[in-house]
Amino acid sequence: MQDNSSDLGKTVFLLDVLLTIVTFLFSFLGRNIFLIDGEVDIYSHLFLVPLLLVLQLGSLSYFGGYRRPYEMTLFKYGWAILRSTAVAVGVLLSLLFFLKIEYVSRFVILIFAVFEPFVLLAIRAVVIWNFKNSIESGKKSLRVLIVGTQARARELADQLQKRSSLGVEIVGFVDPDPNCRESDSDCRPFLGTVDNISDCLKKNVVDEVIVAITRSMLDDVEPIIIACEEEGITLRFMADVFNVEVARMSLAHIGRIPLLTMEPVAQDENQLFVKRVFDVVLTGCAMPLLLPLFLVVAIAIKIDSPGPVFFVQQRVGLRKHLFPMYKFRSMHVDAEARLAEIEHLNEAEGPIFKMANDPRVTRVGRFIRKTSIDELPQLFNVLRGEMSLVGPRPMSIRDVDLFDRGIQRRRFSVQPGLTGLWQVSGRSNLPFERWLELDLEYIDNWSFGLDLKILLKTIPVVLKHEGAA
Repeated sequence: MQDNSSDLGKTVFLLDVLLTIVTFLFSFLGRNIFLIDGEVDIYSHLFLVPLLLVLQLGSLSYFGGYRRPYEMTLFKYGWAILRSTAVAVGVLLSLLFFLKIEYVSRFVILIFAVFEPFVLLAIRAVVIWNFKNSIESGKKSLRVLIVGTQARARELADQLQKRSSLGVEIVGFVDPDPNCRESDSDCRPFLGTVDNISDCLKKNVVDEVIVAITRSMLDDVEPIIIACEEEGITLRFMADVFNVEVARMSLAHIGRIPLLTMEPVAQDENQLFVKRVFDVVLTGCAMPLLLPLFLVVAIAIKIDSPGPVFFVQQRVGLRKHLFPMYKFRSMHVDAEARLAEIEHLNEAEGPIFKMANDPRVTRVGRFIRKTSIDELPQLFNVLRGEMSLVGPRPMSIRDVDLFDRGIQRRRFSVQPGLTGLWQVSGRSNLPFERWLELDLEYIDNWSFGLDLKILLKTIPVVLKHEGAA
């Protein structure tokens, strides 16, 4: 069940996008009105809008700016907004400085930094006030009738009572046992049994009916379904009848056939969209700067040893789909064939192969591995949508075939990435089991904010060559 605040996040997000753009345009106009050193061209500033939206809204999500109102106060929202604006403006100014972009007015960005927090906070103040006012007036009250009076029903009632401030109200309880009486039930108010559920629905204002009975009693729900259909009332079932823990359950239809979906990994679709936009924007901005480096590395590889510049290998990606992963070649061309000869010298635990002084590595290869330059061509995989900037490392078919536990394959439920928790926690110095634990920890706790945090931690790790192999 979703409480009445479930649409609030989407509403606020859309308002944030719209008014952030308006605030930026207002800042540009304000600069031209109040500054006397000449006007600047609007078209030279419009390219900042997509980047600013990604930085501002991504940081806002990370700092809790889209958490539900019963979890936050206006002060907490304000603190989240101030931090997100500081991060967004700080990153933007840093990019302008390092890229030496002089035609963008810093005064425009300064005006934006002053007004943006007030605009975002005003959005939340108005929307939250309207939401809470609607609940207090009863306009958004969700009235629920619970079928069942035993432990499952009482647990459901406890959870719903915690949401009473959000407009969820329990109308009463009915029991499927025809011999059940009010004196037999601990649940109040007790409205009767399933035999007279039609009367209960006719005499009471009910928005939803929730069935909270054991699996063995599901054969008795047909009268409930018929009564709800006649009254036009939504019917829900507690979905934990199979004693399994999943991240998210949902219902879909194929024709008239309903399908209950149990997902082991639940990720917010809006944050996934922001993640993809961020990947494309950041990678697209980095590519022109990296192309000269790519050229130098390619020449060095060709001079150092015969063979192609790039090493292309089939890797296992999202949901075990195979894709060609690109790297700068750091080994001799016969490296794959020679692997069997040195497999017994493997220094890593688990199904991965690591060797500190691998004889297959070239001279240039040792340098580009130590500096992680060999991984940069995977940015093409990011642009192609096969990888993300952050995620579990894509594994080879050989390594996956050596998995000895089913849970290890859960890492394929998310898109692989260039960097992840493993890379910022020791890289090659970590045993395989710990590597896997970090992958699963990332999957269970993923958010766009966590991706930003990992990316920032990756920079010093790469610069210090920590755990590179």
